[in-house]
Amino acid sequence: MNTPIIIVEHLSKVYKSDLFETVALADISFEVKKGEFLAIMGPSGSGKSTLMHILGGLDQPSSGKYILDGKNVESLSDDDLADIRNRKIGFVFQAFNLLPRTTTLKNVMLPMTYAGIPREKREAIAQKYLEMVGLGDRLSHTTNQISGGQQQRVAIARALSLDPAIILADEPTGNIASAQAEEIMEIFKDINEKGHTIIMITHEPDIASHAKRIITMKDGKIVNDVQNNKEIRYQHKH
Repeated sequence: MNTPIIIVEHLSKVYKSDLFETVALADISFEVKKGEFLAIMGPSGSGKSTLMHILGGLDQPSSGKYILDGKNVESLSDDDLADIRNRKIGFVFQAFNLLPRTTTLKNVMLPMTYAGIPREKREAIAQKYLEMVGLGDRLSHTTNQISGGQQQRVAIARALSLDPAIILADEPTGNIASAQAEEIMEIFKDINEKGHTIIMITHEPDIASHAKRIITMKDGKIVNDVQNNKEIRYQHKH
């Protein structure tokens, strides 16, 4: 019943230039089941951002397989990949990526506008998610009139607007104060309990501790994978 929503097999990513090559990911394999809350940790340069870009369909691996919800991503056309990115995955970035002089409501409506959802329905959905993240009284505020923590809540509401199966969050608390960071993590837990799969990149152990599973990376490899305080071991082919 609980088929993995993500399967990564022997994934590698090498960036080549005329003079040298950089190995960003070195033969990594793991699975993510539906409804998991996974944190990917590691120092700068460990490969976690490269992995996130591949999982989000924003970059291609050099070798290996990435299967998303039963489909081999490599075999998808650009249009199919764009469709999956829009409908299956919600992105939350460290920099929020909101339109500054636009209301919170319109920011959350934006992905639905591109998806061709009628205006009344867009407004109702945007309002629902803004209320869910505690911003029901800020619908007409522009994003430059609210705090960083509130802006990240708007970004989360926007990521949820097309009801994606997966939320990819890249250092989602990196630009906000620690008290607000805790509030943001409570929102992620709530979203996860509602059935969304969450994959979050962070370099902060206290933020990662909110997840149910933590993968730690170093030098492009997975150095450990702990779920509910138990280590998961993979049978690697050597």
